[in-house]
Amino acid sequence: EDVKAYVPHFNGIYLINSHNGIKKTDLPSVDVEGDYPSVFAWLSKFKEKLVKRYDQGDHWTNLRNCAYLEEFSKPKIIYPNMTKFLPFAYDESEGYVCNDKAFIITGEHLKYLTGILNSTLWKFAFKERFPELLGDTREVRKVFFDKIPIIKPYGDFEEKIAGKVVEIVAAKKNGKSTAKLEREMDKLVFRLYALDYDEVKIIEPEFALTRWEYEK
Repeated sequence: EDVKAYVPHFNGIYLINSHNGIKKTDLPSVDVEGDYPSVFAWLSKFKEKLVKRYDQGDHWTNLRNCAYLEEFSKPKIIYPNMTKFLPFAYDESEGYVCNDKAFIITGEHLKYLTGILNSTLWKFAFKERFPELLGDTREVRKVFFDKIPIIKPYGDFEEKIAGKVVEIVAAKKNGKSTAKLEREMDKLVFRLYALDYDEVKIIEPEFALTRWEYEK
């Protein structure tokens, strides 16, 4: 529930990532006993079971090696594995780490993808591609997600959509309403996919723009 559209909601909950280090960059494993004595004392109550784990690191308090550990510190898109709302959050500098109830996307064109994935058109076109669980909740797993095509940007659409994402993220972080900005994002995505006004009204009957405002 902390993954919201465009911006993650930090709920004051921290995750101590007791990783096993990264050998290729000489990043050492986390010293839980030395750096987090309270956590170590609590874990010690369960040591007998924890030392039997097959997936532990160099020390029984460390997690196993993680090939994508460094990806969390990169710009990324975060999305939940089960959701009613299909929110996609953009994290450029906070370095958020998620548990196994969420996924991340790293790589190129992230702002562009964030705008597309949060748009009304994308949800309208692709929501049914994800299996429905209880109460219209959708399972947004990679096996379903990576089969969905996203149009390649052309002209100046990527620049415009990425710029609008920056505006929306900044406004949300400052507690401002983003309704107008998100309507503008929807317009950009509709135009990107070359939808005419009548097609837009089928997808979103309460679309706020007039025909003239949309087509100008």
